[in-house]
Amino acid sequence: MSIRARFKLAWPGFTLDADLDLPGRGVTAVFGRSGCGKTTLLRCIAGLERGAGRLDVHGEHWQDENTFLPTHRRPLGYVFQDARLFAHLSVRGNLDYGMRRAAGAVPQGDVASHKSSHGAPVIELLGLEPLLDRLPDRLSGGEQQRVAIARALLTAPRLLLMDEPLASLDHARKQEILPYLERLRDELDIPMIYVSHAADEVARLADHLVVMEGGRAVAQGPLAETLARLDLPIRLGEDAGAVFAATVIERNAEWHLARVEFDGGELWVRDSGAAMGRRVRVRILARDVSIANSRHDDTSIMNLLPATVMAHAAEDHPSAILVQLRIGGTALLARVTRRSAQRLDLAPGREVWVQIKAVALIG
Repeated sequence: MSIRARFKLAWPGFTLDADLDLPGRGVTAVFGRSGCGKTTLLRCIAGLERGAGRLDVHGEHWQDENTFLPTHRRPLGYVFQDARLFAHLSVRGNLDYGMRRAAGAVPQGDVASHKSSHGAPVIELLGLEPLLDRLPDRLSGGEQQRVAIARALLTAPRLLLMDEPLASLDHARKQEILPYLERLRDELDIPMIYVSHAADEVARLADHLVVMEGGRAVAQGPLAETLARLDLPIRLGEDAGAVFAATVIERNAEWHLARVEFDGGELWVRDSGAAMGRRVRVRILARDVSIANSRHDDTSIMNLLPATVMAHAAEDHPSAILVQLRIGGTALLARVTRRSAQRLDLAPGREVWVQIKAVALIG
């Protein structure tokens, strides 16, 4: 299963020209600066903007030169930046309204017992049982967004679109809702397209990444591979880094640390409570990686690994470069000064040691 999207749309001062081939499951993040065309692309997929082109979802033609399914006939759910709940209806009433709008796609009955089109109990999945009788003004921003997501899922969509659903939330509320979004990713067999300009959200949630710049999709591919590229016109600045999967193989109660194994070696990380054998997502920022020509054990840094220099690219400030490294089958990025790169002779193919100062488990 896959999603094929090709759109062209021209407005005064802006042109969208996107050609995407997306996986039919998991989370695809559409990432880029404000004004790059992310929301316009999402609105074209939803049929809210009538861009020329083609859209195929799981082999069904939603749009081509002869066909244009209007939004209400496209089996999708759409979650906006603001929850857009009916203020006079309880949570239960808002969800009931969403089911009625599904035009028969979901059987009627008590909302708490309903499941998504893929069998997951929506209310339980999003932790809404205690909230069903509350009015929207008695909910936090994160709770309101969880209700909006549940309402979208109860329409039995074949595709879920999310347009920066955390943009209006403060840090605490974001941390409240992110675990629920991870559950949706892990437990629902439904593709999600997630628009965001926040690198931390993308790193934590996405499986596939589309990078937008000036109305064009300048890169797309699996998250880990795409984040580690050096040839993208968009720069992440302090958020540049690598994301990859690892497995918890040891937990040390004395030091409150865990050891994780990945394709390339092992790392010590802060123990977040993940169970032994669990697959976790690791993020290492380029600013937290230093490079040496030999191994140094007389240091406070515990994570020392052999690596190979693959390439390097200029950074925004002329004093620094971004170095792409390979540790086994895993790509890593390091930010160093040009002076250090020259002193260490960091040419492609050189064998070095990397010292990783901080590792984050993000899911």
